[in-house]
Amino acid sequence: MRFIQASLGLLLATLLYGTHLAADDNSDHAGRALDIYTNIIERETSKNLGNVPGMARYLADQFITGGFAAEDVEVLPQGETASLVVTYHGDDSSGLKPIAFLGHMDVVEAYDKDWQRPPFELTWDDEYFYARGTIDNKFGIAQLTATFIRLKKEGYVPSRDLIIAFSGDEETGMQTTRMLAKRPDILAAEFALNSDAGGGIFNDDNLPIVYTIQAAEKTYATWEVTIRNPGGHSSRPRADNAIYELSQLIKNIEAYQFPVQWTEMTLQFFEQTGENLGGELGEAMIAFANNPGDQAAIDRLAREPEYVGSTRTTCVVTMLQAGHAENALPQSATATINCRIFPGTPVDTVAEVLGRVGDNPEAEWVLLGDPTESPVSQLRSDVKAAVARAVHSRYPGLELITYMESGGTDGMHFRSAGLPTWGVGGMFINPRFMFAHGLNERVPIDSFYGALDHWSIIIRELAGPGQ
Repeated sequence: MRFIQASLGLLLATLLYGTHLAADDNSDHAGRALDIYTNIIERETSKNLGNVPGMARYLADQFITGGFAAEDVEVLPQGETASLVVTYHGDDSSGLKPIAFLGHMDVVEAYDKDWQRPPFELTWDDEYFYARGTIDNKFGIAQLTATFIRLKKEGYVPSRDLIIAFSGDEETGMQTTRMLAKRPDILAAEFALNSDAGGGIFNDDNLPIVYTIQAAEKTYATWEVTIRNPGGHSSRPRADNAIYELSQLIKNIEAYQFPVQWTEMTLQFFEQTGENLGGELGEAMIAFANNPGDQAAIDRLAREPEYVGSTRTTCVVTMLQAGHAENALPQSATATINCRIFPGTPVDTVAEVLGRVGDNPEAEWVLLGDPTESPVSQLRSDVKAAVARAVHSRYPGLELITYMESGGTDGMHFRSAGLPTWGVGGMFINPRFMFAHGLNERVPIDSFYGALDHWSIIIRELAGPGQ
């Protein structure tokens, strides 16, 4: 298989998207966005590598050479990672509070041996860009960074301050996120817009059916469960075995489904998405929206990884550790269980359920980290109107709906701190091809270029022209 390495962003932008780019600032903007995208994707910013600070410094340099004062660009080291805060000063003519813009610079691990393509090199075919982070969240980072630089070069002065807050460990401990969500200048914002959520949904014919705005998300919680055993020599097997017992506990959890839950927002999401999607799946969505107790609809949605998380709390085993030698009985076996908890359900309740369903009183359960429960952000009319303006510039008349994220984002910490937050990213994609965190992550090339004006339209609508 032949791979092409991205270079010379403007040339590549012209080759890939030539008929859509005029010889004006938008061509420069496209080239800049692609250059930034390429550079940050080729920085392997997964955990424990220490590469996030270098990415933050690279982005800081882009802002400074793009016209931002050095004192308005802050790289904030934190252990092996870092965050980035950039302030775009307005003239305060509107008298309105600032707007915060969120994204994260880190990515989930990816291994060369598993991928068909090099995970940390931007490659492409006729339809997609491929690499780890093409979606999550270097798409949003590149688009926001290039947009701020574009507006600055155009001489745009907003009527209120705009603040970028890029975190460095959203995929792990979210310590930089927690720090950013405590900064007085960011919490002084009227609201936050997150590039790591929201976006348009394509059907299997690559036609847009709806644009989604993330207004809530599930609580992220992870447990480690360990079975211990005296062990011994493998030639003298015991009747009890830590791996076998852990395996039974895991199978018990696999067989369990948490009760179906819903909110007015999730029912509205399924009704509107089902009407636009059509077909068997669309009918199941509508049936569920009309009657959340419809077992046939529940079962149909449970088969869809893209949508099952919107119907209930989910817990799944993601990692295993066991044994210490091939010729020794295991002295311990540990499973990592990651849960995405439906809003309103206490973490302690899920812990009780896991312990009961696992059905092993000797199991040791440890909750990792400090789960954050976050409220729903009720959508503002001005935010919806601004996002609609951006979306309709690409797809006139497309419906916009709010939804609950089945995953977790930085937004949870800002919502918990009292800052309303909405995910309004510029990506359009078929959910079936959403390979974020998975093999051969990809994003439609047309989606990347189609998003070039997304943030500038939203900013101009919400921050207007200054005096």
